[in-house]
Amino acid sequence: MKIYSSILPAETLQEEVKKEFPQVSFEFHKGIKEELFLEAEVFLTYGEDLTDELIGKADKLKWIMVMSAGLDKMPFEACKEQGILVTNVRGIHKIPMAEFTIGMMLQHVKQMKSLWSNEQSKSWERKLPMGELYGKALLILGIGAIGGEVARLAKAFNMNTIGVNRSGREAEWADETYTMENFRDALPKADFIVSVLPSTNETRHFLDLSDFELMKDTAVFINIGRGDLVQGEILLAALKENKIAHAYLDVFYNEPLNENHPFWTMDNVTVTPHISSLTKNYLPRSFEIFKKNLHTYLNKANDFINIIDMDRGY
Repeated sequence: MKIYSSILPAETLQEEVKKEFPQVSFEFHKGIKEELFLEAEVFLTYGEDLTDELIGKADKLKWIMVMSAGLDKMPFEACKEQGILVTNVRGIHKIPMAEFTIGMMLQHVKQMKSLWSNEQSKSWERKLPMGELYGKALLILGIGAIGGEVARLAKAFNMNTIGVNRSGREAEWADETYTMENFRDALPKADFIVSVLPSTNETRHFLDLSDFELMKDTAVFINIGRGDLVQGEILLAALKENKIAHAYLDVFYNEPLNENHPFWTMDNVTVTPHISSLTKNYLPRSFEIFKKNLHTYLNKANDFINIIDMDRGY
């Protein structure tokens, strides 16, 4: 059986997986090589290098393992037509992304930007309005694996946690839970609004200006999910009109963010380059899920981890 990867992991990871599966022929290359792809039964990818045309040619392909949680560039219709199984590594991002989110919230209440600026100017300023996370309300749009970990860490700071999911079912570490339809009832009481939502037909342009008008003018918006949650001009308008106090943005409508975009120079915006999920443990954790799924595949079992519902896109 041939497995082709357009991801080139460290040699140690390659040798590890080859040793565990000696009956499998592995090919690892950075970037897609069509001749290898068309011979593969299993394909490993970050999910950004496939097209309908390529999938249509791949008559030997049975399973695509996407080594990412984001699936917005996957040609799902073609995969459905070919009957290809698609799985991903949902869940591996929860530790780095939750730590990143808590870091942004702490940076905000502890005035870290101002402290760094004052250090550079050698200014001994002790009248900065220091705050606390203690007792603050945190609303999490998409309280799944990542959002749940954000909520768990937030409870260590005695924050009040509000989860939002499709069903409104109770979520661990959430004091209360809302649905995607009634979450606006919770917006006026949130001090921090964190989005971990993926990009789907349901979530694209999910927030509009009226939502920001419901938020406190002291509220902080943190987006670590996908940039198309809100149209760029709407978010820009909300920030220019001071509907909220600050936005910490790790994802954008178009990436990389244009160097002339106003977000770069706005005092109430912090820009980071889609980095919240990055960690040296990313690929080792991804390969653990892949190896578990490969054992399942070889044993012709049906207990795959993270099977993607291609109609929903996640």
